[in-house]
Amino acid sequence: MSKPYRTRLEDGIAELVIDNPPVNAMGSVGMQQFADEIDALNTDPQVSVIVIRAEGRGFHAGVDVKELQQHPERITLVNSANYEVFRAIHRGLKPVIVAAHGYVLGGGIGICGSADIILCSPDATFGVPEVDRGALGAGAHLQRMFPVQKVRQMYFTGEPIDAAEAHRLGAVEQVVPREQLRDAAMALAAKIAAKSTIMIRLAKEALNGVEDGDLEHKYRWEQGFTAQAYMSAESQEARDAFVDKRSADFSKTKSE
Repeated sequence: MSKPYRTRLEDGIAELVIDNPPVNAMGSVGMQQFADEIDALNTDPQVSVIVIRAEGRGFHAGVDVKELQQHPERITLVNSANYEVFRAIHRGLKPVIVAAHGYVLGGGIGICGSADIILCSPDATFGVPEVDRGALGAGAHLQRMFPVQKVRQMYFTGEPIDAAEAHRLGAVEQVVPREQLRDAAMALAAKIAAKSTIMIRLAKEALNGVEDGDLEHKYRWEQGFTAQAYMSAESQEARDAFVDKRSADFSKTKSE
């Protein structure tokens, strides 16, 4: 089985490219491989900065819902793999720059919300359609990007926001034309890579330490509710509807 990403290292910059058509979703195995790769890059003395970007229609569509539909027992594996990816990005001692385009959904939000700096193209949209998929998660990471009330509006409605709004709210450092996105991310990475490796590592550790709350602990809290949601009939109907490409019908599953 081929990995859903590829890695390139040059001049202290590790370029990690998500490339898993058709929508860059990742299954439990692929996400764990992705986490392991980021952990390896964080310990590689040749790496000063990590750039995460993607090929194809969008950045990342989150977990593979079809895998969970066929193997609901893998929910714990999926939860674990997601946690490890986000932890590796956030807690790893190398700065991580995300260059996002197209849709940024679910796990894509987790990747962006764990990162240090986000750039995106004008066509980027950021969303958490979790409640429409019978799931939860990435709220902690979304709240690291956007104000609390905006997060709740996005989460409860499932409606995404565009690149301009994400930039206005401060989550995105720069909106760059799609054809220039990679170059912009690599140029920023080069500026950081030219600094003292020790100072940058200490700076990231220090900044993580002064953040409000523990991101990983918050995500673990969310994951408990994700597992609880998956045991409900309404969650099953939401996933069935997504896979069948139809509107969900909760008339027979609605809890009293």
